[in-house]
Amino acid sequence: MSQTYFQKGFGLKSAVGPVLAQSYGSAVVERIKELGYTARAGDLTIRLAREFGFCYGVDRAVEYAYETRQQFPDRRIYLSGEIIHNPEVNERVTRMGIVILGEGTEPARRYQPVEQGDVVILPAFGVTVSEMETLRQKGAVLVDTTCGSVLNVWKNVHKYARQGFTAVIHGKHYHEETKATASQALTHEKGRYLIVRDREEAQVVCDFVRGRVGADAIRARFEHAMSPGFDPDLDLQRVGLANQTTMLMSESLEIQEMLRKAMVDRHGEAETAGRFRAMDTICSATQDRQDAVLRMLDDGGLDLMVVIGGYNSSNTQALARICAARLPTYHIDAADCVAATLRHRPVGSHDETTTQDWLPAGPVRIGLTAGASTPNNVVGEVVRRLLALRGRTVEELVA
Repeated sequence: MSQTYFQKGFGLKSAVGPVLAQSYGSAVVERIKELGYTARAGDLTIRLAREFGFCYGVDRAVEYAYETRQQFPDRRIYLSGEIIHNPEVNERVTRMGIVILGEGTEPARRYQPVEQGDVVILPAFGVTVSEMETLRQKGAVLVDTTCGSVLNVWKNVHKYARQGFTAVIHGKHYHEETKATASQALTHEKGRYLIVRDREEAQVVCDFVRGRVGADAIRARFEHAMSPGFDPDLDLQRVGLANQTTMLMSESLEIQEMLRKAMVDRHGEAETAGRFRAMDTICSATQDRQDAVLRMLDDGGLDLMVVIGGYNSSNTQALARICAARLPTYHIDAADCVAATLRHRPVGSHDETTTQDWLPAGPVRIGLTAGASTPNNVVGEVVRRLLALRGRTVEELVA
């Protein structure tokens, strides 16, 4: 096969579809959906968010990984980092003989094992421009599963750079997607970027725009989150907002408005129109899952929330933050976390912990949602384990 770049799979969905359905589907989840997304057994009620779990982009990335193994049964296949941020899915992928490469700052070092003709799958988050160039120079066969929502952000970042705007990206500077997005700005001669993690960091930028702090404050705070040679005095004159697609939508919108107001205070409303750009780049699946959990919380009647997804999954973290503001919330990354003593990661913490007696005695109503990289089989197994804590089974679930 002479082609070395694939972005639309290999037309093998009929071959891998049954395997994917068996591996990641769940009769338990389908049962709860049939019961109207709320089911009970004894004194335990489980309410499932209307939108949860695998999104289209993740579904596509996982499918392409399975198709790649089918297409190249005898080739060495590598994954440029985790295919998605879910431990079970990544474990299943490695069992197919696909090697997940570790993180690294230098593309040459990260891709040192890759040789000409080897196959490299690019994850849904995308890879940086320099990584892509390194892999092309090595003569690797590339299977690109970059999500369409991420590509849309890149398109806007390119537009900003061409028009002389610095891309201010709401995201985590160390996250694969944000690193890839930031690298797109540097493909233009005067392309610049600055990455803000949250409202607090956005406020530092706003203070600079308003003249309350100097350029040194920006350089110190964003040392690892700005383009090389970044000059705050020049590069924050005109800004365009973008974001990591999996961030909390409400926070992205708030940061957008914070920066717009700072520009108005500095330059006036009329001039700000030529100095400020903003485009909605939160992916629809992320927004749908956040909206669904907000509707569930607004409906009330829940005692606690369980949020399922990888601890390094940004969209899952966002769901947990939304829930924790309203109810006791437990973020777990796998079904085996569920026991009388629960393993979970508290919102805002970097470490997993355990909590005893987390499930109250008597009637309990549990809200359940899952990040976009969590397959249904994991959600279903969580339900089984929750029921087992009360001596109940899936077969006993009723509306």
